[in-house]
Amino acid sequence: MKSRFSLLFGTFLTAALALGAQPAAPITPREVIPVFNGKDLSNFTTWETVHGRQDPDRVFTVVDQIDGAPAIRCSGQHYGGIVTKDSYTQYRLVVEFRWGLLTWAPRKDRARDSGILLHCQGEEGNAAKTFNSPWMRSVEFQIIEGGTGDVILVNGYDRDQPAVIAPTMKTKVTPGTRRWNPAGADATYTVGRIDWLRRDPDWKDVLGFRGRADAEKPPGQWNRLEAICDGGNITYFVNGEKVMEGWDGSFTAGKLLFQSEGAEIFFRKIELHPLAK
Repeated sequence: MKSRFSLLFGTFLTAALALGAQPAAPITPREVIPVFNGKDLSNFTTWETVHGRQDPDRVFTVVDQIDGAPAIRCSGQHYGGIVTKDSYTQYRLVVEFRWGLLTWAPRKDRARDSGILLHCQGEEGNAAKTFNSPWMRSVEFQIIEGGTGDVILVNGYDRDQPAVIAPTMKTKVTPGTRRWNPAGADATYTVGRIDWLRRDPDWKDVLGFRGRADAEKPPGQWNRLEAICDGGNITYFVNGEKVMEGWDGSFTAGKLLFQSEGAEIFFRKIELHPLAK
């Protein structure tokens, strides 16, 4: 009886593998999910353009304490990110971050840069046809000096589909600009950046840039980011200030990718909360 069951199970497993594993359904949080468990990176995989899924230079590590608590350290040395193993939908993401001191070429003297890619779909690197991009097709919560709170719509590819797959999103902008304005005109976008509410029009890509009315705190201080992802609707907050809103987005679920993009950055909290009823 046991041998017969083993044979049947083995045949079923072989057939399932031949058909290819189906991705698990995205998780909708019913309680707070601590994506960073405070101990290790077991909830993530690593992706770097130079090393693929390996991280020999330890770009991503967990430090026991920074300002009194454990945190994920991203050195910024190589472009890529840590990617959640699970996909998620219908959540409020809460993240705390602060910049470190290190910067790397080619952004050594440029604004500190990172970001969180929401609703990542497909395989790693698919933002390029060669599948060696640091990024995946997604909707980005930009983290950059002077521009934290921007949206970037990141296009991508599937190997069996030559046409680009582009996320779409509607929002309101000041006419003649790509700057979010809750009192502005309706606009629909499929690619590129949409500036946060008070992004300095004289922004420069220089290390340490500070805008005249930044929502982000100066380097060395902790910032709290929130992204409410409700179906195709997104709302961004930086330190409690609403800085961006979009709706009817075509991407509604996916993994999260925390970027390495030339600047040292620390994340000490990454949580997914259920949406308020």
